[in-house]
Amino acid sequence: MAEDPLILNPNGGMPRLLEIMRRLRDPETGCPWDIEQDFGTIAPYTIEEAYEVADAIEREAWDELKGELGDLLFQSVFHAQMASERGLFTFDEVADTMSDKMVARHPHVFGDENRDKSAEQQTRDWETVKAAERASKAQSGTLDGVALGLPALLRAVKLQKRAARVGFDWPDISQVVDKIVEEAGELAEAREKLTQTEVEEEFGDMLFVIANLARHLNIEPEAALRATNAKFTRRFEGVEAKLAERGKRPEDSDLAEMDALWDEVKIEEKQET
Repeated sequence: MAEDPLILNPNGGMPRLLEIMRRLRDPETGCPWDIEQDFGTIAPYTIEEAYEVADAIEREAWDELKGELGDLLFQSVFHAQMASERGLFTFDEVADTMSDKMVARHPHVFGDENRDKSAEQQTRDWETVKAAERASKAQSGTLDGVALGLPALLRAVKLQKRAARVGFDWPDISQVVDKIVEEAGELAEAREKLTQTEVEEEFGDMLFVIANLARHLNIEPEAALRATNAKFTRRFEGVEAKLAERGKRPEDSDLAEMDALWDEVKIEEKQET
């Protein structure tokens, strides 16, 4: 098949990407792997690419962000191509749906409403519009529409926010902290008596309350945990570097030595800041 000039055009933009995707899925001349995929097999890659974007932003790797955003965009193109093949919708319809949604949700920008609002008021207005959208989809329950495929920690926060809007929430943060202490104590005391399934359930209860604490503190728990993961990685690598100076690897050391080196790394970090 002769190459389409559009595919070879380095400045072909969105039309070029859409045509490449169409060609990849061509039943006769496309890529066997791409042809075999469906929504279910591609969904995990979509989630992974979203995390790659978040990772680049977290590391402030701006030179990588363009590529990661491209990878995420390609996932949308892939899903839209499969949908188009089934006669469900096209990529243009995806874009139009998003545009319609943004216009409807921002009447203070694209309509006649006053822009002189606080961020808090805009958030309340946003939720009112989204509630109306859910109602139009026959989603009448308070928790309807919270996606099952979200990361568990993020979904916990979203569920709690929904419940809080109808008054199902602790009014004081101290009550949340007390509940965490209670859940942790119950888990510690009963772990020897519980089955593994029951231990997991109790642990899940504790994580759910911790997510609630994050919400009360206006903390995004996924971001907080990512930052802590990065901190742990940085400090443990510091421990490994100090062991290497002694001609050792972690497996040649013990907890007491590594814990002491961990404290050294922490002190050095504070001195640097």
